[in-house]
Amino acid sequence: MTLEHALASHDLWVILGTAAFLGCLHTLMGPDHYVPFIMMSRAERWSWPRTMWITFLCGLGHVGSSFVVGLGLGLVGMAASSWEDSVWAGWHEWRGAGSAWLLIGVGAAMTVHALVQHWRGKVHTHVHRHADGRLHVHAHAHDPAAEHAHVHLAEGPHSQDEPSDAPPTGSRLTPWILFTIFVFGPCESLIPLMLAATAVAGIPGSLLTALAFSVTTVATILAVVGVLLYGVERLSLGFLERHAQALAGVSLVLCGVAIRFLGL
Repeated sequence: MTLEHALASHDLWVILGTAAFLGCLHTLMGPDHYVPFIMMSRAERWSWPRTMWITFLCGLGHVGSSFVVGLGLGLVGMAASSWEDSVWAGWHEWRGAGSAWLLIGVGAAMTVHALVQHWRGKVHTHVHRHADGRLHVHAHAHDPAAEHAHVHLAEGPHSQDEPSDAPPTGSRLTPWILFTIFVFGPCESLIPLMLAATAVAGIPGSLLTALAFSVTTVATILAVVGVLLYGVERLSLGFLERHAQALAGVSLVLCGVAIRFLGL
């Protein structure tokens, strides 16, 4: 059946609607799709544009890896009914477990590193909230036993032209780590949907299905991250602010556990 006939008979519209719905639903139900970006943004003091750009690229990588597999299987003629018992489905499941363990491992390493640095007194932070709601963070190294003081001559907001504090060590690597984890993690429902669309309308139908799923998935990730980040930036963690790196690491571990053992 050609793409025109599939659209006219509404067969493909059902698949497209399902793909769009599942793209949104699987994102909302999976905290690993948005919690890592929010926590890492807070811990590493990313700007809002930088956070959204990293989130966008990771979202594309997440759907893109499954799209490549689904397109390849459609080109060789695999039927949707053969997907569940295929070796590809087993490999897909292995990818999901692997991405969960990557989150757990990276989160645990980040947490341990942050706590060790804090206990050794190598990194110490002071957080000041200004009248306009912005957080100003002083990070420096010193002997934990020594006394020190910071004097602020003015309590007004800092100039927009004032250079920001240097990002924590390893912040340049963090986006690439997140990207790798998201590329490794599969979109469980995308491939069977693409195979079903291929049977109805050929490769063009499969591409439209992938587009519907990808757009709603990435758009939902961006929307959730944007809304939650807006709230988190205005949330004062008090004394926990100095442990933002460790908290970010713990959040990655919890997301990995939720995927691996709770099926989220």
